Amino acid sequence: MDSVKKLAFASDYMKGAHPRLLQRLVETNLQQTGGYGQDPACESAAAKIKEACGCPEGKVVFLMGGTQTNAVMIDAFLSSWQGVIAAQTGHISMHEAGAIESAGHKVITLPQEQGKLSAADTALYMEKFYADETWPHMVCPGMVYLSQPTEYGTLYTRKELQEFREVCDRFGLALYVDGARLAYALASPENNVLLPDLAACCDAFYIGGTKCGALFGEAVVIPDGTRLPHLFTIMKQHGAVLAKGRLLGLQFDELFTDHLYEQIGAAAIREAVRIQDAAEKKGRKLLFRSPTNQVFCVMENDELQEFGGKVSYSFWEPYDEKHTVIRLATDWGTLPEETDALIDLL
Repeated sequence: MDSVKKLAFASDYMKGAHPRLLQRLVETNLQQTGGYGQDPACESAAAKIKEACGCPEGKVVFLMGGTQTNAVMIDAFLSSWQGVIAAQTGHISMHEAGAIESAGHKVITLPQEQGKLSAADTALYMEKFYADETWPHMVCPGMVYLSQPTEYGTLYTRKELQEFREVCDRFGLALYVDGARLAYALASPENNVLLPDLAACCDAFYIGGTKCGALFGEAVVIPDGTRLPHLFTIMKQHGAVLAKGRLLGLQFDELFTDHLYEQIGAAAIREAVRIQDAAEKKGRKLLFRSPTNQVFCVMENDELQEFGGKVSYSFWEPYDEKHTVIRLATDWGTLPEETDALIDLL
């Protein structure tokens, strides 16, 4: 089968954009505005996001992609001698090509369970760190990095986020949440963390657009608008300021009109549940049931070549000598007939 005819379940950023966003871009194509995010669309989007997050005094900035956003925000919060704590499986630990380290900030990895870091483990690490009298010779933790959902599609609860807030306050750490797939967390029936909860617990977090119905773009929320007064300059240093910033603002302005962002992940969750139900019914082993849009299926190595000829998927990790864990990701636009075809192949 030709590769272009494969069923596309490798990731959730493979489609273009939700039709409403495209229509908005077409309608405003010939408008001329100020640049670098100083335009009516960005201002309107920021106001809607702050209202949705319940932080009217906050600050919202728009960036192009997830790695860029993480690199900018971590560098903005940390001093030169500081590092960031993350799960061993965290995106900044595994799949960002040393972007954080290239800015001079070590990623300090701690154990995880199904992609989740624990507040207790973080507190224990910090206690041991400061109990060592040689700590001034070491990279000093200055931030905790989480993602919602995690790399394994799992979710932090409101209670867990509050526990991290307490640990961060105790040790003077910033709490930052990567929300690349946040729309899929918000759409999950198992989720109890809403946007105002993130604003209440975090020093900063971002609302993902690239994987959640936008052509590109992420919206960073800093609930305390007085923090990071020189953020624009730091963004500029990272090459992260888009001259045609309205293209970001227009998309998020539409995503936050009539609650579209809160609803856009529903199809992905529905189809992921169908895939997991069918896999179990057919005797396929799941690594565990994911509450969001990423499905982790254990498959025999001998069948992967044939399966991969018909379905694009992501290699995840070895399971044992004869089996591999693959990831199948649904998205905001996954159609029931696409899921039906995948289920037939399973």
